[in-house]
Amino acid sequence: MNKFQGQVAIVTGGASGIGRALCEALAKRGSLVTVADVNLEGARQVVGSLLKAGGEAHAAGVDVTVSEEVQALVESVAHRHGRLDYMFNNAGIAFAGEFRDTTLEHWQAALDVDFWSVVYGTTSAYRIMVRQGSGHIVNTSSIGGLIPVPMGTPYAAAKHAVVGFSTSLRTEAARLGVQVSVVCPGHVETSISDRAVYATRFSSDEALAKIMTRGGTISAPDSAEVILRGVGRNRAIITVTSTARLVWWANRLFPNAVIALFDRMARQLGDLRVDS
Repeated sequence: MNKFQGQVAIVTGGASGIGRALCEALAKRGSLVTVADVNLEGARQVVGSLLKAGGEAHAAGVDVTVSEEVQALVESVAHRHGRLDYMFNNAGIAFAGEFRDTTLEHWQAALDVDFWSVVYGTTSAYRIMVRQGSGHIVNTSSIGGLIPVPMGTPYAAAKHAVVGFSTSLRTEAARLGVQVSVVCPGHVETSISDRAVYATRFSSDEALAKIMTRGGTISAPDSAEVILRGVGRNRAIITVTSTARLVWWANRLFPNAVIALFDRMARQLGDLRVDS
């Protein structure tokens, strides 16, 4: 049975990457999709593509770091359709750099986009879904929310917070009819690294990418299919890529071995560091 047919969904960060792939996969399944992004023109382009393919979609410009904008978006969609069935808090940024090179501005940016935006989206959608007695909130974290992330402390802190927030809320939300899942992708083929914040200068972008994507990648459309399967089954934690699942379980069963693995990775990254 298609659980997404005729359902009302919002996807933040919907203009590119995993967000765009989720919009396309949801529209293909018959959902009424709001493509929300700070890049309104990009969101409109996605909507145009979805409409041409026979889907139903709307574009919305939103800065997910501004709680009032997120709340206005959620309330307008719920008012237009009479309900809200799915809230995908997907917008995010990547970060790379040694802790000694980070500033408070780096921390602010990482937490604002990767954590607080999830809280804003969840809070706004949750109120509506509790009144309905139904709905599903899907928060995008990362495999970096389940394991150590050398050279990415602000990113890891934000993504770990999203996992803890989502799994904790899931327990109390269930008795009110609201489902909560958290998505933890591994390395997905998107342009997010092109827009990443770098606190440290590295000598070789190619070597950096090779180290950071060790274990392989998955395409954004394939990742969207994995995510929606997990959502359809109401999974608490949805890992994307077999490598992500393997490393997550290894970290739970053999944490010292994983720490040693990431220590070696940190040393390799450190060797690429260029002092300012």
